[in-house]
Amino acid sequence: MELKSLKKRINEGESVIGSWITLAHPSIAEIMARSGFDWLAVDLEHSVITIREAEELIRVIDLCGVSPLVRLTSNNPDQIKRVMDAGAHGVIVPMVMSAKDAELAVASVKYPMKGNRGIGLARAQGYGSTFDEYFEWQQENTLVIVQIEHIDAVNDIDAIFSVEGVDGFFIGPNDLSGSMNIPRQLDRKEYKDAVDKIKKAGQRHGVTSGIHVVEPNIEEFDTAIKDGFKFVAYSLDTRVLDVGFRSVFKERNIK
Repeated sequence: MELKSLKKRINEGESVIGSWITLAHPSIAEIMARSGFDWLAVDLEHSVITIREAEELIRVIDLCGVSPLVRLTSNNPDQIKRVMDAGAHGVIVPMVMSAKDAELAVASVKYPMKGNRGIGLARAQGYGSTFDEYFEWQQENTLVIVQIEHIDAVNDIDAIFSVEGVDGFFIGPNDLSGSMNIPRQLDRKEYKDAVDKIKKAGQRHGVTSGIHVVEPNIEEFDTAIKDGFKFVAYSLDTRVLDVGFRSVFKERNIK
């Protein structure tokens, strides 16, 4: 906690790069954490990672000096409390559709007086030995990242980004385009217009812009940085493994 927190870095306008973990083995988390990422997100929404496995991954990431985040199964206060107590530095909240959804997430991450998270003595609090330090730290350093991945959220974007405590957003390209009945057609004008609307709203409200470059494509990653996204996720463990191994056979025309 003595290092500059991820939240302070994004508040100061730094670009911070992370990735997604969907495989539960701690060695994968350790390899990724040592590769140079600023943060890593343990994905509970689209994986079979259990809460017990998530705790171990959070521990490994944290001990490697990288900020551990958790992408939640849903906007569930009970799950938020458990992953935060396990030591997550923040949460990524899927399918935030309204200001009420955003308010619930913020309140679940923060202790009173900024929220209503229940107080426990787990790993985050040093099992009780560093509770006072953690209490002070969490007030200013825990992150709430909302996922904007539905056209209804885009239509209510100013209200969502007006909620105090929302630090950043992720655009979910596949779900957003799907909600517009143009699934994965990311070159369509209407999709690009929706993304532009989200980004401009983020600028108005001081909410850090993020996007997930799902495929391990360095050109797409560079484009995301050039387009002004500051909170960028580069691919995920399974896609890097899949694309990396398949490339051996593809490049040599081996069937």
